[in-house]
Parts: sequence; structure tokens; C-alpha cells
Amino acid sequence: MSATMTTVEPPPPASAPGGGQRLLRGLARPGAALVSGALLYASFPPRTLWWLVLPGFALLAWSLYGRRARAGFGLGYLAGLGFLLPLLFWTGAEVGPGPWLALVAVEALFIGLTGLGIAVVSRLPLWPVWAAAVWILGEAVRARVPFGGFPWGKIAFGQADSVFLPLAALGGTPVLGFAVVLCGFGLYETLRRLLAYRRTGTLPRRAMAAAAATVFVPVAAALAALPLVDDSAEDGTATVAAVQGNVPRAGLEFNAQRRAVLDNHVRRTLQLAADVKAGKVPRPDFVLWPENSSDIDPYRNADAREVIDRAAEAIGVPTSVGAVVTPDTGPLRNTQILWDPEHGPTETYDKRQIQPFGEFLPMRSLVKKISPGYAEMVRRDFGRGTKPGVFDLAGTEVGLATCYEAAFDWAVRDTVTHGAQLISVPSNNATFDRSEMTYQQLAMSRVRAVEHSRTVIVPVTSGVSAIIQPDGTITQQTGMFTPDALVAEVPLRSSLTPATRLGTLPEGVLVAVAVAGLGWVAFRSVRDRRHTAGGFVRNRPHTPGG
Repeated sequence: MSATMTTVEPPPPASAPGGGQRLLRGLARPGAALVSGALLYASFPPRTLWWLVLPGFALLAWSLYGRRARAGFGLGYLAGLGFLLPLLFWTGAEVGPGPWLALVAVEALFIGLTGLGIAVVSRLPLWPVWAAAVWILGEAVRARVPFGGFPWGKIAFGQADSVFLPLAALGGTPVLGFAVVLCGFGLYETLRRLLAYRRTGTLPRRAMAAAAATVFVPVAAALAALPLVDDSAEDGTATVAAVQGNVPRAGLEFNAQRRAVLDNHVRRTLQLAADVKAGKVPRPDFVLWPENSSDIDPYRNADAREVIDRAAEAIGVPTSVGAVVTPDTGPLRNTQILWDPEHGPTETYDKRQIQPFGEFLPMRSLVKKISPGYAEMVRRDFGRGTKPGVFDLAGTEVGLATCYEAAFDWAVRDTVTHGAQLISVPSNNATFDRSEMTYQQLAMSRVRAVEHSRTVIVPVTSGVSAIIQPDGTITQQTGMFTPDALVAEVPLRSSLTPATRLGTLPEGVLVAVAVAGLGWVAFRSVRDRRHTAGGFVRNRPHTPGG
């Protein structure tokens, strides 16, 4: 007798829809981290959408809140990529995507570590305060290492149009950045508390009040700091001219046409002298040329010296000339030269914060193996200056922070503490074509104007050159890749803001807060592990001979 066997087909796995949902949930936080970084980028110039930084940090907080350290690092790294990939796109404008991608990959590591720190302190009471301080800790480290640091992308530099800007005068870029980050994290914490109330029907008043305070206190502090923003002429005024000679064409190749660049600045200064003589513009007290306006060393080349002499004599006032000085031995120098119309070159200022992989080549032997062509472009390194640059130009003390130096707090501050009544940021952005770089740098100068309550003049080889008032407003600016000259009467000031007086102290305090928060988490973790281990030993069953 035979038995008949029936085969029953297994039902389709019930977990399939759930698996898809789990996948989507798993991608939600990484996606949010990337979008948060994109919002941070969108808040930066040339856009004036500074307020996007707040939902950007709120979204970052949602992705990091309560995460483990490893997840915090990964999510922070994704946020860093979303932020820095578009922000620093200009770094590959003329050298290709390799250096751009390498720079972003390294700099995003710092934001990854910051994300790790934010994730672990999110378990603490008043976590938005600790987390915002951790962000400033990350910026402080990134501004110093490696190779002298790269502070481009500090959150404060995207706030030149924001309501928070007066805080720059109170505590510099660290306090400004901390307030913005705190407000964004506070928005998330407030929303989280409100959603919890909808679910449970209970609303802890103290916790809710603390969350609301992290939103309102930064805004209130910014409003309270408004009296620190002052553009009155404490020391009278000066009439300044900023010359933009333009370059023959954009890109690295313009260095091969350095004589044409010099001639452009001479020609535009001669035109300015003619306009003054014709009464079209007022006679300036002094003239500011940009960085690299003379890539021919005027100390070694008689022709270069002759044409600069001719321009200075025509305008008849002291002129600050940006030159590349080429000694017989040793490093090159990126120098500002005070050119007197009667006596020629007198004082000099050598750029102190030079750009790695642009003005000097770290790890040259390794770079030669990876990219011989790039190493050949940077054949001779520039050296660092050692003294702050303050020129006496017709009785006005003018502080000098050359191009890249504007991103470094100390490089601008010490010109003011050494007596600068006005700040000049001579720059050369021609290498980066028509990218956002020049607008990002211009925003830095606007923040510096408020931070130190000084007029800031930005003469650039190819644009954008600008006149910035001590309250951060731009009163004149040029177009890009056009010869021009800006002439303006500007206020001179000598009083010091709290930010100038305090120097690195606010940053040091915020770093200490971050370290204390991280230390608290570490202490609690060790204590909990010991208690767990101790409880296991106490409760372990007794065994004979044990």
C-alpha cells in the first residue's frame, strides 16, 4: 500500500515588507546627516540663506542623538561630506578633482570625530550645551592641524548676514559659532520634548524650559550685543583707494604672465591718478594693491621697480604693493611692501600663515611620487613671516592680513592689538576662477570687521574687491575679472571690542566645557562598568573550592 505525500508550499516570507521598512529606517539617519551637511553648505555665501544653518544643526542632532560612538563618527563623517564637498569645490578649479577630494576626505574626519563627541554627550543633561561646545572643539582642532590648520568652513563665517553676527564682537568666531550651533541643537531638543508630550501627555517643565532656553538665550545674547557694533569715526576718517588691476586670464597660468598682471595694476593706478586730477574722484590718502600684484621681485628687477615707482609718483601717496620676493637662497616671501612716492620701497610685511600645498609643499617626497606635475608647480616653498604687519600709511595705522590669513583668528587680531585703525586683506583669487571662494573669503572679512570694530578693505587681483564698514556692511565692491578702483572715505577706530581684548579665552572656555562633557561621559561609563562587574561578582553562585 502506498502513501500519498502532499507538498505544502511555504508562504512568502512575512518579513519582506518589514525588511524594506527596516532598510528605509536604517538609511534615515545617514540620509539626514548628509542633508544636514548640505543645509550647512547652503547657508554659506554667496547665498544669504544663513538661517538654513539652524534646521541643518537640528537635523544633525536628530541623526546623532542617543547614538553610539561608532555610529556618531560615521554619521558625522557623512555630514562633513555633505558640507565640505560642495563648500570646497573651488579647491579643484584648476588642478582637478584629486586635491579637492583628498582635502575633503581629510577635513571630514574632523567633523566625524565631532559627531562622535556629540553622540556621546547627547546622553547628558542639558546636552545641547555640551554638544555645541564639542562642535567648537572640533573647529578649534581643525584650525590648527595638520600643517597649520584649515579653518575654512567655520560656522561663524557663514553668518555675515545673520542676526547672530553681533556676537562676533563679544567673543569672536568661537562665541558666534557656539551660539548658532546651540540654537540649532536647541530647536531639535524643543521639538523632541513637544513630540514626547504628544505621545505621553506629560511635559516635564524644567526640561522643557531648559530646551527653550537653548533657543532663546543665543538670540537674546545677539540682540544684547548689538551696542558693540559701532561704525562711528572715533579717530576721524581716511580716504582709501583699493586697486583691482585684473589678470590676463583666470587660472594658474596667470603666473606665467606676471608682467602683465603688474602692468595692469600700474595702468589702473595711473588711471586713478588721472581721475583724481580731473576731479572725478577724491584724492586718496593711501592706495592698497592686492596680493601678487607684482609677482616680479621689484628688488631684483629694475623694470618692475621703475613701473611701480611711476604709479606711486603719479598718485602721489603711499601705496601698499603685494609682491613675491625671491632671495638668492632660502624660501620665497609673500610680501606687502610700503611704497613711498618719493623714497620707493620702505617697510615690508611677510605673510605669516602660508597655505599648505599652495605656498609650501608638505611631504614633498611623497607628493612627487603621487603627483610629479603638481610637485613641479610648487618647486620652491614660501617661508613664514614672524612679525605682525601694521603700516603707517599717511598717518593711518593699517593692519595687514594677507588672503588666507583672514581665516585665522590670531592673524587678524594681533594687527589690531598692535595698533591697527583699519584692516587690509590683500588677496589673489584668480587661481579659483569664478567660484564661490571669493565670496566665502569676503564673508570672513565682514565677520572680522564686526569682531574687531574696524573698517576692512579687501583689494583683490581679479575680484571681488570691497570696502567693508565696521558694522560688516559692504559699501562698495567690484565685479570679478574687471579692472577697477574703489575710493571711499572710511571711519578709523582704535577702541577694542571684548572679542579683541579676550583673544583666545572664549574659545578656551568652550573647549574646556567640551572636554568636561566628554570627561563626564567617560567617567560615567567607567563607573557603570565597574558597578556591573561588581554586581556580577557579588551575585555569582558559590562553588566549592571557588
